[in-house]
Amino acid sequence: WVLLLKAHRAVGCLAWIASLFWALLGTIKKRLIFRQDVAMASEKLGKGKLLFTVIKAFLVTSLTILAFEVVAYLKGWHYFRNPSLHIPRSTDIQGLLHLVYVTWLSVRADYIAPPIQALSKFCVALFLIQSVDRMILSLGCFWIKYKKIKPRIEGDPFKSDDVEGSAYEYPMVLVQIPMCNEREVYEQSISAVCQLDWPKDRLLVQVLDDSDDESIQYLIKAEVAKWNQKGVNIIYRHRLVRTGYKAGNLKSAMSCEYVQAYEFVAIFDADFQPNPDFLKQTVPHFKDNPDLGLVQARWTFVNKDENLLTRLQNINLCFHFEVEQQVNGVFLNFFGFNGTAGVWRIKALEESGGWLERTTVEDMDIAVRAHLNGWKFIFLNDVKVLCEVPESYEAYRKQQHRWHSGPMHLFRLCLPAIITCKIAIWKKANLILLFFLLRKLILPFYSFTLFCIILPLTMFVPEAELPVWVICYVPVFMSFLNILPSPKSFPFIVPYLLFENTMSVTKFNAMVSGLFQLGSSYEWVVTKKAGRSSESDLLASAEMESKIMNQLQIQRGASESELTELNRMKEQKEASPVPVKRVNKIYRKELTLAFL
Repeated sequence: WVLLLKAHRAVGCLAWIASLFWALLGTIKKRLIFRQDVAMASEKLGKGKLLFTVIKAFLVTSLTILAFEVVAYLKGWHYFRNPSLHIPRSTDIQGLLHLVYVTWLSVRADYIAPPIQALSKFCVALFLIQSVDRMILSLGCFWIKYKKIKPRIEGDPFKSDDVEGSAYEYPMVLVQIPMCNEREVYEQSISAVCQLDWPKDRLLVQVLDDSDDESIQYLIKAEVAKWNQKGVNIIYRHRLVRTGYKAGNLKSAMSCEYVQAYEFVAIFDADFQPNPDFLKQTVPHFKDNPDLGLVQARWTFVNKDENLLTRLQNINLCFHFEVEQQVNGVFLNFFGFNGTAGVWRIKALEESGGWLERTTVEDMDIAVRAHLNGWKFIFLNDVKVLCEVPESYEAYRKQQHRWHSGPMHLFRLCLPAIITCKIAIWKKANLILLFFLLRKLILPFYSFTLFCIILPLTMFVPEAELPVWVICYVPVFMSFLNILPSPKSFPFIVPYLLFENTMSVTKFNAMVSGLFQLGSSYEWVVTKKAGRSSESDLLASAEMESKIMNQLQIQRGASESELTELNRMKEQKEASPVPVKRVNKIYRKELTLAFL
């Protein structure tokens, strides 16, 4: 009876494991293919089912072969000296199969292995060069930390013992907030900028709205009207002809006549929330420094712990700001403008040609042209501005495609100007060899080719085997260096390695499209925001009731037509049906890489 109970318990455990495995497969199927309670087009369902079926068939085949290997191991078939196992010699095997196998061996050794070996050696050389570059940047960062090197403001420029005047005359500052259909974040960005600690008569805020959704336009107009009522010098601008994406928006705003009265311009994307003292920490660096064209602040992320994707993005971006931007700013006075959270000298923008619409990386474009004109840059690692990172893989992939295709497109356009420019040769070499080729072209090329193509092929072509230090020791060491600026991310080093290999597909594809100017090289998709707020913003949400009480005063400042339109939009929103959920996309390139 006791044995029967134990047997019953064992069978129940096996049945539980089998049901758990079956439920897991069912969950994956619902998640990847048609998802629960979501309608999907039949053609998309068919494509997804076909790919998923191939991957499941490969998994079942792999498990079957693994089971056979286990049985063979237990039976002792792996020992060639086993007398009960007959291992046929080549002379015993006759027929077409033996001929095909011998032919494959000879073709593999003579024609397939040599090009793979040559390509692997080339990629390993690029990998070592890029690793040395990372090492030098990391050592530079350690030296900066050790020597406590950073741009400093001598004294307090805003403190004066003179009763009659101030020690520092506040310059005229223009603040621009470019946005496009930013329903989730427009309010918090406008609110943060309007609370900047700067004399109101020396500050002008431009809300550059490129939204094509009329409901969002009216919401932003109402927010601008609210802060205008509070005495903030703020202007709403909307372009009728939306060309050139963000560059066209900024170019149109800089063409206004009143901009000539301003000396500096600060730029914030719609999801950025600067602290009130941002201008007081950045603008004084321009004093007594006529060659300074840009002061760039660091980004911090309000949603970095939201999910695994945001944690992995935080690793890359912390290394970018802490190491790359800071080291290049201290030792070279040049780095790529990040497009936001920076203050430009308007004279530097004008002398460099202003904003151009020729690429999707207008921030890098203006930075390169300003560097060629002799302007210097400063990076402030201590001045941090809150923002968001994409929380969905779809948004992140589109952002990375733009960030990696744009630089290659820009490289084609800027190369003649760099070669003919009258700057030092070492600056030209830094721009061409390091800034563009090594960090924008070679990095995605070798990471995709070496670790996603050659490494799997060595399983089938053993003649092209890679040394263990290439596939293990050096990548792990470099990953540790990448994670050092964000030490709390050390538990995620293994997912980070796998994630970087998977993302190399998107980065390589974007690099090729930008280099050869393919159709997707000039594709701009606004990164979807979630509208995350900082802790201070969450505490401020307790004042929402007072905002509602002030709504009547805000509406008095708006025109009757705008109020009528706002009421109409609210009624439409209340009467609109429940939106249909979007289905998860199936990323075929990434799944194909996982399959490989």
